[in-house]
Amino acid sequence: MHLHNTLTGRKDVFTPLDPNRVTMYVCGPTVYSYAHIGNARPAVVFDVLSRVLRARYPRVDYVRNITDIDDKINAAAVKEGVDIRVITDRYAAAYHEDLAALGVARPDFEPRVTEHLPQILDMIGRLVDSGHAYAAEGHVLFHTRGFADYGQLSKRDEQSLMAGARVEVAPYKRHAGDFVLWKPSSEDQPGWDSPWGRGRPGWHIECSAMAEALLGETIDIHGGGHDLIFPHHENENAQSVCAHGGKAFARYWVHNGFLNVNSEKMSKSIGNVLLVRKLLEQAPGEAIRLVLLTAHYRQPLDWTDDVLAEASKKLDRLYGALRDLADVTATPNRPAPAAFVAALEDDLNTPQALAVLFELSRDANKATTPDARAAAKADLLAAGRLLGLLQGDPADWFAHGDAAEGLSPALEAMLAERVAARAARDWAASDRLRDALAAEGILVEDSKDGQRWRRA
Repeated sequence: MHLHNTLTGRKDVFTPLDPNRVTMYVCGPTVYSYAHIGNARPAVVFDVLSRVLRARYPRVDYVRNITDIDDKINAAAVKEGVDIRVITDRYAAAYHEDLAALGVARPDFEPRVTEHLPQILDMIGRLVDSGHAYAAEGHVLFHTRGFADYGQLSKRDEQSLMAGARVEVAPYKRHAGDFVLWKPSSEDQPGWDSPWGRGRPGWHIECSAMAEALLGETIDIHGGGHDLIFPHHENENAQSVCAHGGKAFARYWVHNGFLNVNSEKMSKSIGNVLLVRKLLEQAPGEAIRLVLLTAHYRQPLDWTDDVLAEASKKLDRLYGALRDLADVTATPNRPAPAAFVAALEDDLNTPQALAVLFELSRDANKATTPDARAAAKADLLAAGRLLGLLQGDPADWFAHGDAAEGLSPALEAMLAERVAARAARDWAASDRLRDALAAEGILVEDSKDGQRWRRA
């Protein structure tokens, strides 16, 4: 298995520290609003990676955190006049609902920052004691010049680091690039007692402490979006290595690419932020998931107006193949086909894996013998399981297909007219309507259960 490692800048052979246990930490949401489709991309990408790892290794410990201490959370709570927990509980629940609709499984651990203040304070204390951090005017800051490898992950020199960080120039800093581990809270802000005064943790230290608490000092995989490489992951790496006496923090850094909307960056100012729950009103979650897997995870993904309709049509074909195999039992314990697995184990190449999946559906449509049909069904289900697709009942998929895709009244009338023609044994009219529907992209099939349709 190979993964592209941001740290080395190349595709490396993946070998976990412990062959019986893979450890993976992925940065999760800051829960102050509803998740948009850009938030969903890493959740889906690393859900697929966790599935591939679980198929290969006996144990995978996958951690995806929830950040529930943040200035944006504070601002939302002040605006509504409620405790921050009201805000964080509401949007954490919404996040879980949205991801469940996309077929994203829960991670093995989902720590919250508020539940790990002792571990955070302990790590900060160790950094202070070792001289890698210092207290100043109620703040504790990490001394970046005291870590020789600072900038190694993001491949930035000091000038680029300073420009990229948009650093706050403050008189209490030894160096302008030093970043906050602990900051003071005013009386009207959430805060916790610490050796450096009442305050709250900085963003970067939170993930380091939670990863250490749940996975140990050195983890196999650290994941997240490309936008987190700097400063978040650069800072995480620096403070973790220093807190652990020089031990490596993460051996493989894996980052997914950006998601744009109609070739533009998602932005509130532009007004093109697409919320997952709004998209779920337009199409099933499985179609949204398929769109997120059509591009290689490291490449930018452009979300356009027609991607959901295209994904739904593709799923019509895949579920159509399974529907035609409803009368057979899948061959038991049959693993996913080797070519499909090879694609996913080659740096999670989902476009290639999807190409194999559609080839499997074409093979399934051609299968005639009972054994071949049973094997074809098993192949489709096993491959789909690794991608988080095709796990529903085909009948259910097509039951909501009309509503999801919005068949026009004219097409619905033609389908109904054809049913009536067949009931009247008017085969000429039935054939004429079948051809007319095919010209509109609707393929009609007749079975013992009656007329069925799927999109071409």
